[in-house]
Amino acid sequence: MNVAVVDLGMGNLRSVERALERAAADAGIACSIRITGAPDEIAKADKIVVPGQGAFRDCAAALEAGVGDALREAIARGRPYLGICLGLQALFDASDEAPGARGLGVFAGRSVRLEVAPGVKVPHTGWNRIALARAGAGPLGVFDGDPPFVYFVHSYHVVPGDASLVAATAEHGPNRITAAVQRDHVTATQFHPEKSQRAGLRLLEAFLGT
Repeated sequence: MNVAVVDLGMGNLRSVERALERAAADAGIACSIRITGAPDEIAKADKIVVPGQGAFRDCAAALEAGVGDALREAIARGRPYLGICLGLQALFDASDEAPGARGLGVFAGRSVRLEVAPGVKVPHTGWNRIALARAGAGPLGVFDGDPPFVYFVHSYHVVPGDASLVAATAEHGPNRITAAVQRDHVTATQFHPEKSQRAGLRLLEAFLGT
């Protein structure tokens, strides 16, 4: 099995690669994991992981350089997709962070800035327990019955046009954060599995094993 970790020119690619390698080893899953920004390699991958940490406008620019078309086509063909942080936000139409910049448009919706309140800091950084919106949500099903604490670093989160996409939420002051979305073969998290210790590895194992 070939797994493409998509390079959008930003973020913690090596950390994600190492976490996937550890998850595969722990689960006894044989796979080749490769960091790539080449559309042809993305198109040939059996599974796709899209991490990203940084500005939405930079992410959108990378998508316009051919990577976006490769990702849309792969998702349309049913290739399993795991988005992390910006890799979640990129699935939607746009972000208030970067007016005019376009996401993949796989799902309707946009990213909005978290609300600041007394004692509530933005960016939202650190550990937070998620709440599952529904059971059996693809790889996120490993958390059914025991939603874990996971690690977040973000100032924006997605508001989907279709609320049924939301698979998990988290509370941060007045904000109910879209912590994860899932539909069919597409799963994406606002939190960082590669920074979430054993809980994150469990999710990555489930994604690789599906």
